[in-house]
Amino acid sequence: MLEIRQTYGIEIQGLTKQFKDTIAVDNLSLEIFTGELFGLLGPNGSGKTTTINCLSGLVKPTKGKMKVAGFDVETEIQKVRAVLGVSPQETAVYSHLSGRENIELFGSLYSIPKDQLKRNTEYLLEKVGLVEDAKRRVGRYSGGMKRRANMAMALVQDPKIAFLDEPTVTMDPQSRRAIWDFIRELKAKGKTIILTTHYMEEAEELCDRVGIIDHGKLIELGSPTELRSKYGAKTLEDVFIQLTGRGIREGA
Repeated sequence: MLEIRQTYGIEIQGLTKQFKDTIAVDNLSLEIFTGELFGLLGPNGSGKTTTINCLSGLVKPTKGKMKVAGFDVETEIQKVRAVLGVSPQETAVYSHLSGRENIELFGSLYSIPKDQLKRNTEYLLEKVGLVEDAKRRVGRYSGGMKRRANMAMALVQDPKIAFLDEPTVTMDPQSRRAIWDFIRELKAKGKTIILTTHYMEEAEELCDRVGIIDHGKLIELGSPTELRSKYGAKTLEDVFIQLTGRGIREGA
């Protein structure tokens, strides 16, 4: 098992990503503590998903340095991937396979022993509320069910660090609350979690700190309570509107 090497789960220094004439992430520097549940908030197109893709090694940055669990993303990407689970904004499932088969297939990529993989799969099916639908083809799942399956796939190897990109979008209120409880349980186990969400009440309920980014820049950082107090606001969404001039669901 790989050893976490420091007190920061995530370290970002001067991260910039430019796509042709568009700067998606602009000189972003940020440190996230090991075991912290951190909310990365911003309007559509603000650079949240690009940041996660850079940290995951899916997108090469234009410049900057990044470490995940103390491992350099550029030079130690295999070690990064061994401790990282990513639930992307766009669901990535095989529609012709069942929910259980999707989770087990993804787990097999990490060479998890069969008995452990079975235990992990059954545990995750219960936690994301898919036990009764585990044998159904994912192609017949609702959008919310697909997101829950996708989250289970990201966590099947029991990663030290998890990136949850809009994990509860399209879910009904009951499912969303169940996933909140599961995310709290993951934090209680000491996992470092980056959460992106358009549901501001979700960030207020779950996150130790939040970082608000706009046009690729980090414009504010602090706990929900600190930010509400600083801006004299009743809700985190009120803070967001003060800072960006628009609601979180509006495009950049």
